[in-house]
Amino acid sequence: MDGTTTPTVTESLSFSASELTGALGDSVTVLPIVVAVGALTELSLAKMLLGFGAFQIVWGLRYGLPISVEPMKALAALTIAGALGADELAIAGLLAGVVLLGVGATGALGRVAQYVGEPVTRGIQLAVALLLLQTGVELSLGDPAFALAGVVAAAAVVAAGYRRASALVVLAVGLAIALATTGIPQPTLPSVGFALPDPSGLTRSAAEATAAQLAMTVGNAAVATALLLSEYYDADVTPDELASSMGAMNLAAVPFGALPMCHGSGGVAGKYTFGARTAGSNVLLGGLYGVAALGTAVVTAFPMAVLGVVLALVAVELGRSAFDTDHLPTTLAVGALGLLANVGVAFLAGVAWWIARERVL
Repeated sequence: MDGTTTPTVTESLSFSASELTGALGDSVTVLPIVVAVGALTELSLAKMLLGFGAFQIVWGLRYGLPISVEPMKALAALTIAGALGADELAIAGLLAGVVLLGVGATGALGRVAQYVGEPVTRGIQLAVALLLLQTGVELSLGDPAFALAGVVAAAAVVAAGYRRASALVVLAVGLAIALATTGIPQPTLPSVGFALPDPSGLTRSAAEATAAQLAMTVGNAAVATALLLSEYYDADVTPDELASSMGAMNLAAVPFGALPMCHGSGGVAGKYTFGARTAGSNVLLGGLYGVAALGTAVVTAFPMAVLGVVLALVAVELGRSAFDTDHLPTTLAVGALGLLANVGVAFLAGVAWWIARERVL
């Protein structure tokens, strides 16, 4: 397929109702994790939302497609679980940005991917899912009544046939509870300034987390996303182009307080399933994130038990796709090691095992 199949920006902007619902399909993969990071850490929810809003628009217009912009889930999960501090998270995001930009510029993505191995990538995905599930269960046990309300809401949504939207609906339930406690917040303009992380954040944990995140990014955010863009929109976007855009995005956004971001096949699938066909969905979602950034004070009243249910639902969705693997024992072993030790150790051990296995077999 040649590059002429990619629609131009002027041909690919529509602001219909289906583009709006498609935009919400991408938010399913973003809002639950971003709200959790904002509620459980010192990071500014407003700055994170502004980052997602800005780059939804930037990449929608750049590619002329309903492309996704999602959190780097391994880094977000480790931050939610308390394994990474704010400076470590920022440095990990910058390190990932440098590597992705370099890999994309040299066209080396295919060569890198073959050493990681798909079952190892799936294992890291499983480890991240288990960490989110563990944190979610711990939060839910803090207030069983609120947790039960979240579970009932999720069960109703799943029974109605909208499983992918369950986490977003439970998030809305928690928001309603928070608003009932605090009232409608006054719109507040977030202050945004450039600040590099403290060098003390350059730790072994940050480096290991970066490696684990890159394992997921190569498979899901680059290769799988490129395949879906081709399948759904007949677009010729290469994995290396996506790697370059993810690298540039993180180097530009993380110093302003944004959460490390990537593309992702889940967001593309969500947009397409919910009706997005043009880059207009990105522009609409970017605007919605910008509006949401004006009223984030309510997150301090968000019930943690409901947030726990949200994280458990995100974990289940992430874990489901982890089992789509070519070698289940490797995936299970890497996932278990990531939970019991740490994700970085699991990644290194998994890659070493996979290289050795491939040479022997």
